[in-house]
Amino acid sequence: MGNAIKTGLTPGLYLVATPIGTARDITLRALDILASADVVAAEDTRSLRKLMDIHGVALGDRPLLAYHDHNGDKVRPRLLEALSAGKSVVYASEAGTPLVADPGFDLARAVVAEGYALVSAPGPSAVITALTLAGLPTDKFLFAGFLPNATGRRKSALSELKDVPATLVFYESPKRIAAMLSNAAEVLGGERQAAVCRELTKKFEEILRGTLDELAATCAARTLKGEIVVVIDRAGSVIVSETDLEEKIIDALRTRTVRDAADVVSAELGLPRRRVYQLALKLAGTD
Repeated sequence: MGNAIKTGLTPGLYLVATPIGTARDITLRALDILASADVVAAEDTRSLRKLMDIHGVALGDRPLLAYHDHNGDKVRPRLLEALSAGKSVVYASEAGTPLVADPGFDLARAVVAEGYALVSAPGPSAVITALTLAGLPTDKFLFAGFLPNATGRRKSALSELKDVPATLVFYESPKRIAAMLSNAAEVLGGERQAAVCRELTKKFEEILRGTLDELAATCAARTLKGEIVVVIDRAGSVIVSETDLEEKIIDALRTRTVRDAADVVSAELGLPRRRVYQLALKLAGTD
């Protein structure tokens, strides 16, 4: 059975995160749950069967049900019926974490409303993976999913996010990426730093970094393939060298405590407060 250990699961719905590219990016706990649940449900049953086969997890005679946006109303009652009978149900989206720009919300909400146990087995997420690779602030972020298709509605949605004091994260398609970046540059400001992350964890993973103007030009001149995550810096955030940062902190320390200096400098530069505070402690000789 590979690495999976079959165990008795408490009745409830288990939300299992699956790899976004590399099959080995799955947790041992996820494999245990997939091997042990009484009922298996998936956004894409073929993808899940393949993943289970790779890791030696046998389906046996357990039911495998497709559950997605197009059949949720029909399949959801069957899954709730299994829960009412005291069974354990596992649900996996095609890739990544269920409910995060993936199906499963209505099912999870119904499970909570009925008083059944809801369990998360965390794991891969394209949002978090992109944030760790973008080179932009991660202390505060807002995931906005996919922007609207129509240009006017897309610009309107971007306008609503313009002054959000957090790094912005979007999913995007290869066909729309150039237009999306162009609209973002127009609405948010072309000098904002951003990153285009595609094919994360896969063979052709690529991270493009630069200003929105630069990335819009790059993506207009070439054809990108694969799944894409766009990460955009927060409003007012700037790229600052370590030397400039130290000078700012030293200047602030002349008239302020370490804590107050860190607050002022981090707010002025749009940098994570923890980073600024740790450096301020060092420069003040109190670390």
